[in-house]
Amino acid sequence: MTQAPALEVRNLTTTFAGGRLTAVNDVSFTVLPGEVLGLVGESGSGKSVTLRSIMRLLPASGAVSGHVRWQGRDILTMSDADLRGVRGGQISMIFQEPMTALNPVLPVFTQIEENLKAHTDLDRAARAARARDLMDLVGIPDAARRLKEYPHQFSGGMRQRVMIAIALAGNPTLLLADEPTTALDVTIQDQILKLILDLRDELSMSVVLVTHDLGVVAATCDRIAVMYAGRIVETGTVRDVFAQPAHAYTRGLLGSVPHAGTERSMLLSIEGTPPPLDRIPAGCAFNPRCDFATGPCRARVPVLEDLAPGRSVACFNRTAVTAAGSPV
Repeated sequence: MTQAPALEVRNLTTTFAGGRLTAVNDVSFTVLPGEVLGLVGESGSGKSVTLRSIMRLLPASGAVSGHVRWQGRDILTMSDADLRGVRGGQISMIFQEPMTALNPVLPVFTQIEENLKAHTDLDRAARAARARDLMDLVGIPDAARRLKEYPHQFSGGMRQRVMIAIALAGNPTLLLADEPTTALDVTIQDQILKLILDLRDELSMSVVLVTHDLGVVAATCDRIAVMYAGRIVETGTVRDVFAQPAHAYTRGLLGSVPHAGTERSMLLSIEGTPPPLDRIPAGCAFNPRCDFATGPCRARVPVLEDLAPGRSVACFNRTAVTAAGSPV
């Protein structure tokens, strides 16, 4: 029996500057209950804008179209009142920079309690007890004392844990994590990722994890969606995509990751940089940087096509890319 998706995104498109700049272009994906989906790509690929579009957390200059199906309803057409019940309660988000996402002039308890007030019926005493429980859950010791402290009194890793505690306050069933380990040292990064996976198992949450680190994807995700220039160019299970990438961009990302036993070998690099939104190349946006590009790549935009159930790619030369093998 096929499992119904927890979240279904269809043809999501996000534009700015009156439609002149397209940051997310016709993006579609699903997230199953209890699944961790990794959304990967270089900076500027559209990953963070995708998450913010799902939550309708865009500036006034942004416009979103498409469909975001959640529990039988479309988030993009919900009223503001209905959306407030979903955002922070049923779906929560961990933002990329905890020092800017947290309010520097409010103690941590006040910031956790705000979510509890909005999405639970707990009284003041119960909210205080729940806040202590959340601090314990995310591994912050001496919770009663630390709840009275301000964000600047926490280390980077502890601030990220506070952000996770706030996100979990409403008992969400979907967690959107926007590079939750950015700027953290590898030891703290590992702790945060293990915490998210433990919480996924304990609370039966689905997770969309945005990252540019394929090592993080390999350790935490069930499936992967690769983004470039606002489009998804390849999807599949982590095992399948790592073993046999079918898009040159995915292959380049995999080749740029150092791994054991390759101390004296050259890393595979991708020449050039992602294009700015006002200068997206014609055809496949990756073609100026692609070693496999041919005439059709410069003339037409490839469509995301299914290779197998749960496996898709948008590439005219996927046979040649696949034949080149995985650099992992």
